Amino acid sequence: MLPPQNNSTFHVHRGQSHLKWSKAIAPVLTVDSGDVVTFDTIDGSNGQVTPSSTAEDVLKFKSELANPIFGPVYVRGAEPGDVLEVEVLKLKTSDWGWTAIIPGFGLLADQFKEPHLKIWKLDPDDSSAVFKDGIRIPTHPFLGVMGVAPGDGEFSTIPPLDTGGNIDTRQIIEGSKLYLPIKAPGALFSCGDGHAAQGDGEVCGTAIETPMQVTLRLSIKKNMKWVTSPNYSASSSALTQTEDRGYYAVLGVDSDLLKATQKAVRGIIEYMIQTRNLTHIEAYMLASVSISLRVSEVVNIPNYTVSASLPLNIFI
Repeated sequence: MLPPQNNSTFHVHRGQSHLKWSKAIAPVLTVDSGDVVTFDTIDGSNGQVTPSSTAEDVLKFKSELANPIFGPVYVRGAEPGDVLEVEVLKLKTSDWGWTAIIPGFGLLADQFKEPHLKIWKLDPDDSSAVFKDGIRIPTHPFLGVMGVAPGDGEFSTIPPLDTGGNIDTRQIIEGSKLYLPIKAPGALFSCGDGHAAQGDGEVCGTAIETPMQVTLRLSIKKNMKWVTSPNYSASSSALTQTEDRGYYAVLGVDSDLLKATQKAVRGIIEYMIQTRNLTHIEAYMLASVSISLRVSEVVNIPNYTVSASLPLNIFI
């Protein structure tokens, strides 16, 4: 249920997009603190993937066109040193989505070198999506990208920044609040990259990517000096329900944190291949949309421990 919306509502349409973070980009609308803004976003491929696409189309993928963001929105009174509170009121997916393995991209790009594409059927009124017979993925829609303009410079929308951007944090679902440090007058907020579901790490490089209709409340907050990078507050209940039948986890141990993560993910992929009759490709994609990654230990130098856990209730 949405909270009362006593403020004005504004809309950003899907044609009002851009591909860089910069305070030089003119805002598409101006709002007051506390106003509600709706966004009509297209998927993170920027329309390069459609419901009729095939793996061959993945080879034509142009990364420079990926991750379009919608806005920017100027918030009156927002000044550097303030914080922008982004309250997620409503997220509605399209009726389709996609997950791809893109050559040269992803945590295990050295192992998965061929293009692959899965087109998903999504029902915005259903809380899960079919991966294949016997496997359903709980859907928890969220935006992969939410951010404000940096103080200086021009930046791609692909890497995350201290001002937000492509943070791909699956816990920031409906009912959550994201806090962003404001670096430019008006904050200049933009968002995009809708996901129907994602595992921690988005390890194959994509989640269930989907166009999305978004409703957010933008509010200026003062005296939150600890917010120097994206912070958020969220209820854990919706996501923890996906582990109500428990989970199976693999630990990766290495002196390099990235390599420890790779070991854990390779291990959970092998577990799925051996016990769930999945191909390597299926297991990698399934890991990308469902697993939880945790840094379990960082103090026992020289080695770190990372866990990759798979919720067992996806298997029906």
